[in-house]
Amino acid sequence: MTTALRRVLVELGSVVVAYSGGVVSTYLAWFAHRTLGPHSLAVIADSASLPRRELADALDVDFPVEVVRTDEFERDEYLRNEPDRCFHCKQALFDQLFPLASTKGFAHVVLGTVTDDLGDVRPGLVSAKRRGARQPLVEAGLSKADVRRLANEAGLRVWDKPQAACLSSRIPHGTPVTIDALRTVEEAEDAVRALGFGLVRVRHLGDEARVEVEPAELERARATIIELAGFERFTIAAYKQGGAKLPILETN
Repeated sequence: MTTALRRVLVELGSVVVAYSGGVVSTYLAWFAHRTLGPHSLAVIADSASLPRRELADALDVDFPVEVVRTDEFERDEYLRNEPDRCFHCKQALFDQLFPLASTKGFAHVVLGTVTDDLGDVRPGLVSAKRRGARQPLVEAGLSKADVRRLANEAGLRVWDKPQAACLSSRIPHGTPVTIDALRTVEEAEDAVRALGFGLVRVRHLGDEARVEVEPAELERARATIIELAGFERFTIAAYKQGGAKLPILETN
């Protein structure tokens, strides 16, 4: 598997890696740096939708990372928060990455897409295809499970990191995204994590929030979370990968 990925990267020659700090993009950035050395650069986009803890964690790595500011919060198409929000987010990202790659002499912009992603509805991948971003992990036939295993074998601390999503994903489609709402969500999630919970999602539903934790932590959440700053009321539910709605299991 690594042989196929190395072959793809060598053929590309030089790459800017769209980096987020998750296991997939971390492994791609790490492997690209090992394969191409200075001909690889990881670039992370910073905006109000990226939690500060995630940015700090993403920068704590042993390969070069450059931070760029993206302007999706200046785009009405993004702020409207329709189902194609991720398309406009990726457009804002690529508007930074492609000129940066050109200026610094890198031949390609690459994404950490895996084979699992191909069957999903992902507006961001539509943007990637239109802009000509390459997907080395897909080209090498690697799945998310493959990448986690390889990251573990490589000793990368993020190998078992839960899948993350930007803070804007906590706002229901059709409800405009605002920076104040995202700050409220981030502060609420930080507060819940401070109680010792691992994976946490706080869905912003106006005055109400939906706090999602891993199923194994549900009972402790019921007994522990007694208030949530920024919201008049909240519910507690089990998190399910992919964001599928579950019945509300507890109301506080």
